[in-house]
Amino acid sequence: MSQQASQKDLEQVEKLRKAYASMKDEIRKVIVGQDHVVDELFMALFCRGHCLLIGVPGLAKTLLISTLSRVLSLSFNRIQFTPDLMPSDITGTEVIQEDKNTGKREFKFMAGPVFANVILADEINRTPPKTQAALLEAMQEYQVTVGGQRHELQKPFFVLATQNPIEQEGTYPLPEAQLDRFMFMVKVDYPSAEEEREILRRTTEDRKVEISPVLGASEIFELQQIVRRVPIADAVLEYALRLTRQTRLTTGDAPDWVKEWLQWGAGPRASQNLVLGAKAHALLQGRFYVAADDIRAVAKPVLRHRLVTSFAAEAEGISTDKVIERLLDEIQPNQSAVLADGKLPKVIAQG
Repeated sequence: MSQQASQKDLEQVEKLRKAYASMKDEIRKVIVGQDHVVDELFMALFCRGHCLLIGVPGLAKTLLISTLSRVLSLSFNRIQFTPDLMPSDITGTEVIQEDKNTGKREFKFMAGPVFANVILADEINRTPPKTQAALLEAMQEYQVTVGGQRHELQKPFFVLATQNPIEQEGTYPLPEAQLDRFMFMVKVDYPSAEEEREILRRTTEDRKVEISPVLGASEIFELQQIVRRVPIADAVLEYALRLTRQTRLTTGDAPDWVKEWLQWGAGPRASQNLVLGAKAHALLQGRFYVAADDIRAVAKPVLRHRLVTSFAAEAEGISTDKVIERLLDEIQPNQSAVLADGKLPKVIAQG
């Protein structure tokens, strides 16, 4: 069914854009540069997704995440993952308490640090798989199970995990099944010379910064619903589908060079996140429809951790980002998926 954006839809887009601009202004009081990182974090948040941040120490990943929680007026907990961390250290545990009036003893659940809106899972690959799996249920089901009892988590619930790409000694790499639970893998790069100069100025002088909350939980819920109401044309949906299907070696869609460079391709969750991420990207650009450029903009953070390169690719120094770049070069969108005078033909409303 063909549908034009209503006045209410356009008002909601403008509301999101204004809120996003205000949030970025607040974050810039503390964080210098890293615009693409901030964009990808907010896109994931508006899509109800989680993020895995990859970057060397000292790039303000922790500061960015804590600032994000303050801007959103959300509760924040940091969990430092270590080899001796147990699942109960994350989820919480049951303890015996005695009622002073009756003398009766009973179990009472003591909530762990996962019971917050924004969770920083710092160096998540430094803890054993048993503890990593405890976080998996929370990310997927928005609950934890302790002593056979389910405990609902606070919503919105947003996990931001970090990994150090350099030091791998004594680490436990996340299995592909858990990597797939993260909507985006975000690469945090070194700042430019001018950005680093500004960082030195700010961090070596006596200055206090006040962060003003912009959005609360109820407003975030509303924005998350707006994202899912953004319509997408059939041609754009097909473009996202082609990108993921051509990474799969067993379907017959993959070209020969993909079969040589990859051991494993992206699953259906990648296609879902390409579409959701593109919807959020379109809204942040001020559009209430999705174009092929929106799919291309989120292709790397969505796909880079869902592709497994072959030994031949690793020997040639070919990363998953290079694979994605070649896919984007070779797979061109249908002409009807490309922007034309700011409009898309045959816009289909998605539920």
